[in-house]
Amino acid sequence: MTGSQYQWSRKSLDELVDFYYSEIRPAMRETDEPDHGRPSYEWLAEHGFSGLSYTLQEHHDLTVEEFFVEEVGLGDDTSGDYGDDSGYDWSVRNDETVTAIERYLSTQRDRGELAESTVKSRRSRLAEYARIYEQLHGPVSLTRNLDDIEERPTENDCCMEVFDVLKDRLSTDQSRLKYLGDVQQFYDYQVRFRGAKYNPLDGANDQFRWEIGNPDNKTVDAEGMRAIYEAAESIEERLLVLGLGAWGLRPNEVASLTLDQFVLDDNEDNRIVFEQRKNGPGEVAVLFGVDVLKQRIIDLDDPGWDGYLFPSDRSTTGHISPQTVTNWFKRLAGDAGVTVEGERPTAKVGRRFWYTTYNEAVKQMMEGLEGIAADQGSVDHIGLV
Repeated sequence: MTGSQYQWSRKSLDELVDFYYSEIRPAMRETDEPDHGRPSYEWLAEHGFSGLSYTLQEHHDLTVEEFFVEEVGLGDDTSGDYGDDSGYDWSVRNDETVTAIERYLSTQRDRGELAESTVKSRRSRLAEYARIYEQLHGPVSLTRNLDDIEERPTENDCCMEVFDVLKDRLSTDQSRLKYLGDVQQFYDYQVRFRGAKYNPLDGANDQFRWEIGNPDNKTVDAEGMRAIYEAAESIEERLLVLGLGAWGLRPNEVASLTLDQFVLDDNEDNRIVFEQRKNGPGEVAVLFGVDVLKQRIIDLDDPGWDGYLFPSDRSTTGHISPQTVTNWFKRLAGDAGVTVEGERPTAKVGRRFWYTTYNEAVKQMMEGLEGIAADQGSVDHIGLV
């Protein structure tokens, strides 16, 4: 992580949305980036914004595309310009629904004193909610039953079914909670100012148990990870634990590892090369476990070997599945007696161990460099250099 990436990592999602409108969007106009509002990964890297993709991936578990769609509110045909709702492609058939959302957004824009980027993000989420509602229940108004208290149980179910869909579509609890919060506020507005008798999403948080600080962010400590590694009885199992905990790979990346992805250098510049990862191409340093990797290669070396480090004859892909990686890791954690908040850790928690350890090391390095810079400034000031 570079110094600039470290600075990026301190930004919240809301700050990143504002940064898009204040810095990235103007730069796109200057370079004639296609005017659909969503810059490409390559453009971000070329113009000094690569820290965005790194931060989204490692701190918010989002791809660049997910960020622009779920957080900024930009679709494939959505312009990134400021403005009102005129000309916006709602793709919602019921005019009453569109009018109700537009009226609500107007109050947010005029009275709430919210940043235009925030209003646009809310519009995108509400529109997506309305589209899914129509897909499930037909082109009926979102507000049609809100003045009839007897319809509340039915309407509660209709709304919760939309979030059952969103739960699978969105990648993080943080994104799911943003959608839920925005839609709940829309319904609250109907109750407080438009005569509705109830909010059909009251209490929905208790049903889904989504959390900003969700258990996915919890990890094992060094002692626990060491115990899991020691519970591995084969080279194959040890390599799997190394892939998650020492190299920071995702379960699908571990499952599909091939020999030709590795660059093993005599100068210890060992690394794994990915032509395409979740946030674009990249490399991962291999600082530990080279001896285990080399032994695994020896064990598999055979004229019929296709290069997968975790091959499977039963899979059409030729390698084990990500679920198998998770199952093996959980089994090893169980054998080692390791738990996180009373439950056996998943493969994702193993990756989180790598990231937490790596981030803490970088933080200490940056703090050390700041101290050196301060000392250097003092020396310069008294004229010793």
